[in-house]
Amino acid sequence: MTVSASHLLSTPALWRDGAMAGPATVAIDATGTISAITPGLHPDATPAGGLVVPGMANLHSHAFQRAMAGLAERAGPEGDSFWSWREVMYRFLARLRPEDVQAITAQLGVELLRNGYTTLGEFHYLHCDPSGHCYADPAELAHRVVAGAQQAGIALTLLPVLYQTAQFGGVPPTEGQRRFILSTDTFARVVEELITTYHQNPNIALGLAPHSLRAVPPAALAEVVALAHQLGNLPLHIHAAEQPKEVADCIAWSGERPVEWLLNHIGLSERWCLIHATHMTAAETQRLATSGAVAGLCPTTEANLGDGLFPLLPYLAAGGRFGIGSDSNVGTSPVEELRWLEYTRRLEQQGRNLVETTPGASTGAALFRQALAGGAQALGRPIGALEPGLRADLVVLDPDHPALTHRPGNLAIDSWVFSGSATPVRHVMVGGRWVIRDGRHADEETIAAGFRRALDHVTG
Repeated sequence: MTVSASHLLSTPALWRDGAMAGPATVAIDATGTISAITPGLHPDATPAGGLVVPGMANLHSHAFQRAMAGLAERAGPEGDSFWSWREVMYRFLARLRPEDVQAITAQLGVELLRNGYTTLGEFHYLHCDPSGHCYADPAELAHRVVAGAQQAGIALTLLPVLYQTAQFGGVPPTEGQRRFILSTDTFARVVEELITTYHQNPNIALGLAPHSLRAVPPAALAEVVALAHQLGNLPLHIHAAEQPKEVADCIAWSGERPVEWLLNHIGLSERWCLIHATHMTAAETQRLATSGAVAGLCPTTEANLGDGLFPLLPYLAAGGRFGIGSDSNVGTSPVEELRWLEYTRRLEQQGRNLVETTPGASTGAALFRQALAGGAQALGRPIGALEPGLRADLVVLDPDHPALTHRPGNLAIDSWVFSGSATPVRHVMVGGRWVIRDGRHADEETIAAGFRRALDHVTG
C-alpha cells in the first residue's frame, strides 16, 4: 500500500549519521520521499516494528545468472577458472527466453529484498535472441528485466551494456557471445527507448555500461561516454582488471593496464563505477581512490570465480569509495558481501577489525555506511541514508531476533553483519511502499512458480 502525504512511521531506533539513535518518527510524503524526521514517538504514527536502517543498493548484478548458481561447481579435465566458468554461462544462455529473463529477475528481486537490498543495479548485456539476432524490439530483454523488477517491487537502475568484441584490438565476438552484441547505433536507440518509456517512473533509473576494454573498442567507448553526458551525466559502469589474464592482454594491446588506461584516456570522475578493479598497482589504487569514482566490489562472486583480492585497505586509506554488488548472484545478502570484505582482509593480514581501526568504533557500521554512500553514488539515486529529501527505501530489523537480542546502538549493525546467515530483516519499504512484511513478499509464491517454469525450460 502506498503511503499518504501525512504518513508517519515511528521507531525505537533509527540509523542516521552512521549510528543508531532514537526514538524517532519518520514522515513520508505521497511520492515515497522522506519529508521529515523528528525525535520521539508521535502518537499518530504507525509503529515500524523494529529498528529502521537505510536499504542497501546492489550496484552490480547479472540477474539471469541467479538461475545458474551451482551449475558451474565441477572441475574440468584441465582445472577450472573464470574463463571455463564463462563457457558454462554461454551454454546456459542458449535456451533462455524473454519470459525466462523476466521470471528470473523477479525471483532475484524477492530474494534481494528479503535480505535488505532495496535497489538493484542491473548490468544488462543480454540483448539478442539465441541465434544472435535482435528481437523485433531490440529493447525486448531490457523491458523484461524492468518487468521482473517491478513484479518484485525492487527499485532498479538499469545499465544497458555495449558489447562488441571478444578481445582487445577488435577481435570478433565468439559464438557464445552472440547474444550480447549490439552496434553502437542500435545501442543508442535502445537507450533512447528506455528513457522514453520509463522516465516518469520513480522506481526506474538509467545508466550506461560499456562492458569492458576488451569488449568495447576505444571509439565506441568514446561514443558511450558522450551519450551519457548528452543524456544528463548518466552513471557509467565498466568491468576492469577482474583477472590477471585481462591485465596481461591489455598491456600487450596498449602498453597500459586496464585501470591505468581508463585513468589516462577517459578521465574517471564521480559518475564512474569500476566493477572489480581487482588487479591494480599501488599507483593505480591511489589514482582510482582520488578520482572520485566508485569501486564496485562483489566479494561473493569474486571468491566464487577465484578473481583475487581487491586492495581495499590502501584504497580506503587514500580516500577511495566503494559499493557492493551481487554480480553472478551466488549470494543475495548485502551483509554477506560486507562480511566477506572484512574477513578476506583478516585472512590476508592475520588481524581483526581492519576496515575500521578507530578504537571502540563499529566495523559493521563503517562497512555499512561506506557501501550505502558508494551504492547511491554509483546508481545515481537519492538513496543511501535516512534524511529528508531522500527516498523512503528502508529496512526494519527485528530487535528480538536472536542475532540482535540485547544489541543496542551500532552493536545491532555489527551483529547483523557478523552473526551468520539467519536474517533479522522483518519489513522492507521501497519508495514508501511496503514490499516485505514479516519476512514475506505478497507475491512470492507466484514469482517462485514462474522461476521454476523458467528453470524447467532452460535446464530441463
